[in-house]
Amino acid sequence: MKRHRSSIFAEARESFSMAIGAIAAHKLRSALTLLGVLVGVFSIIVVMTAMRVMQSDIESKLSSLGSQTFMVRKWPGLFFGGNSGDWEKYWRRKDITLAQGKQLQERATLPLNIGLESMFWSGEIKTRYKTSAPTVRLYGETPGSFPAHNWNLAEGRLFFDADVDNARAVCVLGSGLATNIFPNSSAVGEQVKVDGINYTVSGVLESKGSALGGDQDNFAVVPLKTGLNRYGHWGRSLNLLVQARDRASYAATLEEVRGVMRVIRKVPPGKEDDFEISSNDSMIEQFNSFTRTVRIGMAVVSSIALLAAGIGIMNIMLVSVTERTREIGIRRAIGAKKRNIMVQFIMEAVVLCEVGGAVGVVFGILGGNVLALVLKLPPVVPVDWVVMGLAICSVVGIIFGTYPAWKAANLDPIESLRYE
Repeated sequence: MKRHRSSIFAEARESFSMAIGAIAAHKLRSALTLLGVLVGVFSIIVVMTAMRVMQSDIESKLSSLGSQTFMVRKWPGLFFGGNSGDWEKYWRRKDITLAQGKQLQERATLPLNIGLESMFWSGEIKTRYKTSAPTVRLYGETPGSFPAHNWNLAEGRLFFDADVDNARAVCVLGSGLATNIFPNSSAVGEQVKVDGINYTVSGVLESKGSALGGDQDNFAVVPLKTGLNRYGHWGRSLNLLVQARDRASYAATLEEVRGVMRVIRKVPPGKEDDFEISSNDSMIEQFNSFTRTVRIGMAVVSSIALLAAGIGIMNIMLVSVTERTREIGIRRAIGAKKRNIMVQFIMEAVVLCEVGGAVGVVFGILGGNVLALVLKLPPVVPVDWVVMGLAICSVVGIIFGTYPAWKAANLDPIESLRYE
């Protein structure tokens, strides 16, 4: 048994070395043949690597909401395309107003915190020290928004209910913005000018780092009512941030909030909600659903490329059989079996595919991680897709190398020896 097994390994090693020798003997032809496989594998690996870069960053940092938190809003958290009917449905919904948010705060009993928010403006902020870049975002929030967003205080204080009710001209700065515009001193107690209006800095938040190449700390927060008085209520739909008390009560809290919002917005029984409920999990799942479609599309395109490459390999292998007819006859004359001839030619086709696949994998990983470099994200290696790509290359080599190998193995030894 051991002797039989060792003879099989020896035969495989011999077939592999002969296949390598045959490929090396025709370098240009082999290179052109494996180019098709390289392109097919490269196209799928580069896209999957780029998707994995984005997915890993989104799963770790898209979670802008805090623990056990969900958001009630007019629009979906993420919206990838869709038909015009979906867009019109969202557009025709009534805005979520300040009054509706206050009613939810009064009626809902299960949430730990309920915050109201809106995004008001984006531009540059001025101080007596310097002016920021014109990319600062200005949000309006209530006190309940800070724990719901997982925004932790670094220094100073957050908003009181009185700051919102009295529309006070105070603000809280993100860590990155505070460090930028107050490089040599604390920002707390200082004055900042936002869109021509002066605000007193009451607090600074802890840093949350970057996500998708953007700074998560480059923003300022004012009391919601202050922002509404400055920028107006009309045409503005608020987001409601709801934080459950714990994971066990999360589902019950979500259902209570959904029911209360349906009553507040007078949604008839049996009709679908005229608002969206988004959570970290739902946004990640929506992104994954979008990327799943892209992955399927790329798999189809790459399959076509690999099919074309397989046909090219079969053609080259048939040419190789014709060129090496006399060699095959000599091998058969000195005792080689049909099985030996078949294994050699199938091995040659597989090696061609695997070399092309390996080069395609390397370039695909490098190309996909260019996105990570541009967005300043950690590089990734999609091991599962690498293994799958190389396995598919082996399958392509076996499938498209079998007929030429069978044809070589079944050549008549005598006629082959006479072949010139």
